[in-house]
Amino acid sequence: MTVQHTLETRGLVAGYGARTIVDGVDLVVPAGRISVIVGANACGKSTLLKTISRLIPAKEGGVVLDGRRIDELPTKELARTLGLLPQQPVAPEGIAVADLVGRGRHPHQRLFRSWTRDDERAVAAALEATGVAELADRSVDELSGGQRQRVWIAMALAQETGILLLDEPTTFLDVTHQVEVLDLLTDLNRREGTTIVMVLHDINLAARYADHLFALRAGRLVAHGAPADIVTSELIGEVFDLDALVIPDPVSGTPLVLPRGRHHVIDAPSARSTTGA
Repeated sequence: MTVQHTLETRGLVAGYGARTIVDGVDLVVPAGRISVIVGANACGKSTLLKTISRLIPAKEGGVVLDGRRIDELPTKELARTLGLLPQQPVAPEGIAVADLVGRGRHPHQRLFRSWTRDDERAVAAALEATGVAELADRSVDELSGGQRQRVWIAMALAQETGILLLDEPTTFLDVTHQVEVLDLLTDLNRREGTTIVMVLHDINLAARYADHLFALRAGRLVAHGAPADIVTSELIGEVFDLDALVIPDPVSGTPLVLPRGRHHVIDAPSARSTTGA
């Protein structure tokens, strides 16, 4: 099992130039669980994740990992604990799958140190865990979108971090590959105890796969907790400006958000605003 780490933000303010995107966010990431950040477009989800990973600096407040501010940690030390899969990563042209996955071992290697058995083991295990071992010699350029995403996740797994951050890991994937990727991450969490924090656009997939949700609106944290505890019609209205009915998902029992538009809506005798109400 993965060593458990603590991760939190304290009064976090972040953005680009003079523009503030994340405004005073305090959150504690549950160790060994799957957390999902949700919210409307441009609410600050990706900016929050990038700041947590130190991809962009905090303007105020900070991110604390195992009791230490991440801006005080050496880069390789941070990379051995916290891994990031950004949106739409770009692979070098013509690189083979195994070579790309092997790049995840960089934080564990010292200057002039040769490839080790630990590196070989980690890459092989990552390829196997993501179901792409048979693609090891293929060029990443030749793969489908779903295959490429599994390869990128394999690279993150090869890094062998206790915390894995993923920014929209299901973007541009069809529903089959979305479920495959989220099932894969759930397997990793349950098998290794890896703490996973990801940004997802699909509130229903987020509610199904998350142990804990962080809901943002205009850069501020407006709610957090287990999906069954916080996903209500009122929250969906506040976060997404959407009129919706929330019912139990008949497959998973988790909250299922049913948007009400202007068309194709029947009159219901009663509409309850919370699951299980």
